[in-house]
Formats: sequence, C-alpha cells, structure tokens
Amino acid sequence: MGQICELAAVRCQSQRLGEAVFSTVTGAAKLSLAVVSGLVLLKISVGIITGSISILAQAADSTLDVLAVGLTSFAVVVANRPADKDHPFGHGKAENIAAIVQAVLLFSAGAVIIYSSVIRIVTGQTLVALEEAGIGVMVVSIVSSILLSRHLLKVSRATDSIALEANAHNIAADVYSTSAVLVGLAVVRLTRLYILDPILALAVSLLILRSGYNVLRKSFGGLMDVRLPEEEEKIIRAAILEHVGELVNFHALRTRKAGSHRYIDLHLVMPPDITLEKAHEMCDHLEQDIGSKLKSASLTIHVEPCKEDCSKCPMSPKHKKPPKAGRAAS
Repeated sequence: MGQICELAAVRCQSQRLGEAVFSTVTGAAKLSLAVVSGLVLLKISVGIITGSISILAQAADSTLDVLAVGLTSFAVVVANRPADKDHPFGHGKAENIAAIVQAVLLFSAGAVIIYSSVIRIVTGQTLVALEEAGIGVMVVSIVSSILLSRHLLKVSRATDSIALEANAHNIAADVYSTSAVLVGLAVVRLTRLYILDPILALAVSLLILRSGYNVLRKSFGGLMDVRLPEEEEKIIRAAILEHVGELVNFHALRTRKAGSHRYIDLHLVMPPDITLEKAHEMCDHLEQDIGSKLKSASLTIHVEPCKEDCSKCPMSPKHKKPPKAGRAAS
C-alpha cells in the first residue's frame, strides 16, 4: 500500500513538473514544435499517398507553423535579453519582427496553394485515392491543434508574449481549415466529386492569407510605437489621479509597447513648495503601483512645479491655512 502511494505521489509530482515546464514561453514553444512537426510528417505522407492537394495544403500550412515555432523560440530568447549599451530599451521588438516574418511566410504559402489549386482545376487533375487515410489524419490534426492552441494562448496571456500569441492564432486557424478539409474528404468519399479537393485547397489558402493579415496588423503596431490599449491607459490615469491632493495633475502621457515590455512616460505636476524628497517618493510609489497592475512596465516621470497661482486650488500656498497660534507656541 505504501509503495502504491509513493508511486502515485511520484506521478503527481512528475505531472506538475511537466505542467510547469510547458507553462513557460520557452517550454510552450518546444511543445508546439514537437506536436506540429509530428502533424507535418503525417500530412505530407498521407498527402503524397492520396494525391490530395487539400491535404498537401494543410501540410504546407503546418510546415509554416513549424517555421513559426522556430522563429518564436528564437525571438523569445532575444526579446528576454536584458538591456545593454547598444539596446538601452531592451530587445522586446524582436518578437514583433518574428511575427512579421511569420506573416510573410503565411502570405507566400497562401499564394502557392492558390496557384496549384487553379492549375489542378484547369487541367482536370483532381483524382483523390484512399480518402479514409486522409480523413483519419485530419481528425488527429483537429484534436491536437485545438489542445495545443488553447495551451499556447493561455501561456501567451500569462507571459504577454506577442510571438507566442501569433503562433497560437496560426495553429487555431488550422482547426477551421482542417475541419473544412475533413468535411470535404468525407463528401468526396461519398459522392466522388473530386473537383471539391482543389476547391477546398483554395478555401484553406484564404484562411492562411487571413491569418497572415491579422498577424501583420498586430506586429506592425509594436514597430510603429502604437499607444497602449485604452483600458491600460485608464489604469495608468486612475493610479495617478487617486493621489490628487498630494499632487496637482499630470500631462504629456505617452505609452508604447515593444514585445511584452510597456514603456510609459509623463509629466507630473507637483505643488511648488514640495520637497525634492517628497516628489521622489511620489514617483517611486507610482512606478511600483502601475508596475503591479501592468506587467513589464517601465516608467519615466518628469516632475515639474505648478506655476499657476490659483486661489481656489487646495494645493496653493496662499490657500493653505496657517498653523494655529497655540501649536506654534508649543
């Protein structure tokens, strides 16, 4: 009985260790590489045996996923390097560059599949054999892709990795295209309408082009220093404005993102009679507060004194009440 409990404990510990390993960006990328590589070999083999261009289109799409995983792994390693003399803002944009390369590969594959499909339709070379083998591989691919894409998306949200998120969306897109190919092969098996095979390949190519567009659009935002989402800027504003009474106001808020790193700079208006030490404490507090609410946030705060003489402002020296005589005497 004791040995059984020990074995169960060892299995649980091994399972937890495996989950921990694959919950990191690097671990998730390695898991993706292994799964997608296996699917590529299956699809290429069955595609050649059956002569189905829709299965070969799926194989091409999965091959791009393998390349994307390799790019993701490399980009994550580079992006996580600390800032250095030549890159004082870090290497976060390596993830954006990797995502753009993925988009280019997706566009290229989509174009090749469209060309091959049109050639088959025009020449009438649409015969497909052993549809059952293709159907089986598509089922395996769908289940594997669903589980893998969900895991990658979960890890990308936890780590805020743009490259891993792009990879997750690429694999998720495979589920829809693979499902279409699965249905098409089943229809071909029942009706012998072989013309459906290149038509399905065209549908797959359109989904590939759509995925490439989505990846390209998001990655360009980081390279062009697009501001953070409105929801995140609201968090920044709320963190500052909750201290009105200790500070006057703020302005010139600028935000951007490089990979998973957020960069924020702003001008903080402080009372003119505040000490340098108090101003510094306020800046430190804001950096810690905003950093706890937004991951990988780096703040640059320029402090300036309030130059307006507003008698209604509670922070104005003229508006502050003088100390009572009793307290001054004591």
